[in-house]
Amino acid sequence: MNIFRVGGWCAVLLLTAGATLAAEFPRVRVETTAGTFVMQLDDERAPLTVENFLQYVRSGYYTDTIFHRVVNGFVIQGGGFTADLTPRDTQPPVVNESGNGLNNRRMTVAMARTNDPHSADAQFYVNLADNVALDPKPTRWGYAVFGEVISGQDVVDDIGHRATSPKGAFQNLPAAPVIIERIAIDE
Repeated sequence: MNIFRVGGWCAVLLLTAGATLAAEFPRVRVETTAGTFVMQLDDERAPLTVENFLQYVRSGYYTDTIFHRVVNGFVIQGGGFTADLTPRDTQPPVVNESGNGLNNRRMTVAMARTNDPHSADAQFYVNLADNVALDPKPTRWGYAVFGEVISGQDVVDDIGHRATSPKGAFQNLPAAPVIIERIAIDE
């Protein structure tokens, strides 16, 4: 809240949190063989998750990884495997922040994990639809949303429409690899 004087009157200028903070949220540019999209990360509601993700970004971890799970109308998931399906080594998992008030709606970004709610490490996904079934419930953990795609949604949709086939442990692997060439902090 800003207070300023105009003549003998005091005026109060209220700015909504979204208007003042949105510009301060970190952004990353995801450059892929299918095109580029930009994600804005909510480090207020998901501080541990965003810091974990940014550590991987700063280290160059995501360079030459792939989107290994593409389910039309659901999600695109990547960040853990190279094009030859070799898993990348990860840091210890991050605490699940799914109760942060952010929902798995279309074009939000969240952490992938196993059935263990606190197992998310480097893999992330982008929701292609509103996936409320992935949100937390009073009786179970959800999947932690930590950002959203703010430009390049057409690229995300294009990846989401790619032909897939099963291969080994991968059930929805794109027939032609979609490679993450790099993820960089958008200055």
